Amino acid sequence: MDILLFGKTGQVGWELQRALAPLGNVIALDVRSKEYCGDFSNPEGVAETVRRIKPDVIVNAAAHTAVDKAETERDFAQLLNATSVEAIAKEAALIGAWLVHYSTDYVFPGDGDKPWSEDDATGPLNTYGETKLAGEIAVQKHCPKHLIFRTSWVYAGKGNNFAKTMLRLAKDREELSIINDQFGAPTGAELLADCTAHAITTAMRKPEVAGLYHLVASGITTWFDYANVVFTEAQSAGYELALKQTHPVATSAYPTPARRPNNSRLDNRKFQQTFGLTLPCWDVGVKRMLAELFTH
Repeated sequence: MDILLFGKTGQVGWELQRALAPLGNVIALDVRSKEYCGDFSNPEGVAETVRRIKPDVIVNAAAHTAVDKAETERDFAQLLNATSVEAIAKEAALIGAWLVHYSTDYVFPGDGDKPWSEDDATGPLNTYGETKLAGEIAVQKHCPKHLIFRTSWVYAGKGNNFAKTMLRLAKDREELSIINDQFGAPTGAELLADCTAHAITTAMRKPEVAGLYHLVASGITTWFDYANVVFTEAQSAGYELALKQTHPVATSAYPTPARRPNNSRLDNRKFQQTFGLTLPCWDVGVKRMLAELFTH
């Protein structure tokens, strides 16, 4: 099986290189790739890449994910998150390839306190959410053999993440104020990649699984409670922190150019039932990532 992976150097893309390797021949690209175009600011180029490689499966982990910058870069976000995705979807359909695409809880209005299901009405709060929704719609419209995975609060051991930021701040500060009115499930890039590999092998046997799924870790937390798990783990690992106290605050305490959803809960039951997997509680992955961090 030939697998074409876009966005190889991002958090999810990096883990996908590992998780997809046992499935077949993986051609992994990013913006800087020379032999083939992996640059999503060039829709014609990425479409040409699909035509030349003719893969069995395309996995798209490339995106414009700078949520606040997207507010002032609407055209650029649209180009990366929708226009190029549409170009790839059309080419995938022509060669009968599967297209795996990642989306976000930001397609929803972010209100209420019930986990969003795949059938709930969308209504993005910001440009990032709008452009990601446009990408989803393009995939559904143009490529019948698709798997769209909406996820949220993604982190990885590689690169920067919320836990590392909290630890950096807690080293120097005695008090921290952390948002406590946004709810979601921190989801590891490692989990996303492993679940994707499993879903692809299932789709090859059972094409009827094509569709849209919510792929997140189980359980719910807030940024405040998430941070406190990080600090507790750090202390039990003997990590030096100056921190004495944490304060829960509302989203309004930290104004940002893009509005953030308060409710990022996603119902992952459809994914678990369809693919026969158990999605572990969010803290399992976070504690594992921290354990790796503290031993390096």
